[in-house]
Amino acid sequence: MNRAVTCFSLAATLLTAATAHAASFEQAQKAVEQGEFKAITSILVARHGKIVYEHYFDAEGAEGRRNTRSVTKTVAGMLAGLAIADGHLAGASTRIFDVLPVSRRQKMLNPDARKDAIDVEDLLTMSSIVECNDENQFSRGNEERMYLVEDWVQFYADLPVQGFPAWMPKPADSPHGRSFRYCTAGVTTLGEVVQAAVREPLQAYAQRRLFDPLGIAAPAWQFSPLGLAQAGGGLGLRTRDLWKLGQLYLDGGRAGGRQVVPEEWVRQSLSAQATAREDADYGYLWWLMKIPYGNAVITAPTMAGAGGNAVFLLPEKQAVVVITTTNYNERQPHALTFKLLTRDLMPAL
Repeated sequence: MNRAVTCFSLAATLLTAATAHAASFEQAQKAVEQGEFKAITSILVARHGKIVYEHYFDAEGAEGRRNTRSVTKTVAGMLAGLAIADGHLAGASTRIFDVLPVSRRQKMLNPDARKDAIDVEDLLTMSSIVECNDENQFSRGNEERMYLVEDWVQFYADLPVQGFPAWMPKPADSPHGRSFRYCTAGVTTLGEVVQAAVREPLQAYAQRRLFDPLGIAAPAWQFSPLGLAQAGGGLGLRTRDLWKLGQLYLDGGRAGGRQVVPEEWVRQSLSAQATAREDADYGYLWWLMKIPYGNAVITAPTMAGAGGNAVFLLPEKQAVVVITTTNYNERQPHALTFKLLTRDLMPAL
């Protein structure tokens, strides 16, 4: 009898806690439902490894595979770390043209010894020597130009070396010795580097070494015209899948009682390797967002994709926040997501 009372009391306590959590996120949910943040499709908040709030604002619901665009790039960084841990790549300093098919170098336009020296870490930090900048519509390496050709990896290999006029800091003069330029073609190429190294289709390796251990089923990959799984964007995952990936890194690479990704790789990935802009550093395909919070500034490692899709890690709160959207055609969609996070969700934690 006492045991039954104790169990009932515990259940009541848990129900009360869950209700309190739900109530604390009512402001955020109401704001989204009223259209303040445009097309938010889902929000998930987890703390200490448990979901404390989860809501879907579209018909797809919990089982919908969300095209979170460049969040895929962070997954590519995870796969590179696993390929190194498995002994398929010697390390982040491995030169990519030593791994890619020989034809890549043989057919290369604009050959240059500095291109031959491009390594895995250059791709992980968006700082390779070739002229590639998605944020510059005139860049030869802009991703929209890549999609116009059949062979996306050869597109990257053919790019000329970046010039550094007087008004642009050279890599040696930049923070961390790297000139950051956001380059989807480089991460697309990283996907083929990993695939060539592991001698297995990238999507199969990802499933076996990353997704299966996390219980992530049936991810929806996009492919290049030549059939390469696109490491640079477009991977469709459920909102809970995105949480699992974020939680994996918040927990130092551990999940389900096992070390899925090496702890040292997680540490390196979440450490500043390049400076992206004033309010963000960059790790290994992780944004390290600097968020003003109270009288302090906290660093939130972030998986981010077009439209304002994001997975935020909040180590100080032991929390993961997932926000998915379809705000692809909105001006400054990331600002909408950031406002939702900082104004409504973080205070609720």
